[in-house]
Amino acid sequence: MSYIKELIRNIPQVGKVEWVSVRPEARGEIVSMEEVIAVEDTGLFGDHYNNSGGKRQVTLIQAEHLAAMSYILGKAQIEPELTRRNIVVSGINLLAFADQQFKIGEAVLEMTGLCHPCSRMEENLGKGGYNAMRGHGGITCRVVSGGKIKVGDEVRLN
Repeated sequence: MSYIKELIRNIPQVGKVEWVSVRPEARGEIVSMEEVIAVEDTGLFGDHYNNSGGKRQVTLIQAEHLAAMSYILGKAQIEPELTRRNIVVSGINLLAFADQQFKIGEAVLEMTGLCHPCSRMEENLGKGGYNAMRGHGGITCRVVSGGKIKVGDEVRLN
């Protein structure tokens, strides 16, 4: 194994789930929850992106990126539901999970790509919200193995 591949597989940090939500309807209201069930190869139970075989079954964003966006926009803070992501985590670099599986609570997810901002970010975050979120939008994932995910759970390389 090459040295770079070893470095990529070396993620000693353990993250933490800070916030969990689902969106029962497209463009609908966000429902914040203490826990959710991830369904294998489908998504989060109760979420409209519950998408069998799709690449965007679950979306995650880093709490640290919420802080960066709020700084860019000159706001005291940005509430997680404004980003329309499913899960907020802290303490770990989500981009380090590229092409890898990771454990979050009882579930195993696999990063499938970046979660770019949509035009709703200008509406939700205010003028400049779309551009403030560029590079900070988080990741999309598919559910490899289902299970419960709850606030306070660990996030780590599988």
